[in-house]
Amino acid sequence: MSNYPMLDLFWTMLEFFLWLLWLFLLFKIISDIFRSHDMSGWGKAGWMILVILLPFIGVLAYVIVRGHSMGRRDQEQAEKADAAFKQYVREAAAPSGAGAGSGGAPSRADELVKLADLRASGALTEEEFQQAKTKLLA
Repeated sequence: MSNYPMLDLFWTMLEFFLWLLWLFLLFKIISDIFRSHDMSGWGKAGWMILVILLPFIGVLAYVIVRGHSMGRRDQEQAEKADAAFKQYVREAAAPSGAGAGSGGAPSRADELVKLADLRASGALTEEEFQQAKTKLLA
């Protein structure tokens, strides 16, 4: 360790960290290329060739040209995952034989979801929501 000064250690760690950051960005861009629905197959192939053959220039060009739509696609994917999770929770919380799908009476979970939707739309105030929730859970 005496032949490797502290500043060299710092620069080595910084270079390693930046290399990992670049790899993360590279894989993020490759996954974004494949999940983009507004690009043709030839466009995807062109971006892949550019990103693979000229990685630093390709990644930088992709972020400049298509960076704004990357965020939008990430947000759409997160919203879809959130909606799927909420649907799963609704189905799992409903007792068997009850719920909207079976024709029986709606479950407490369904009623709570309806109340939360009414509160979110502004049809119910927070006080009205809390009162209705207390009555429902009693």
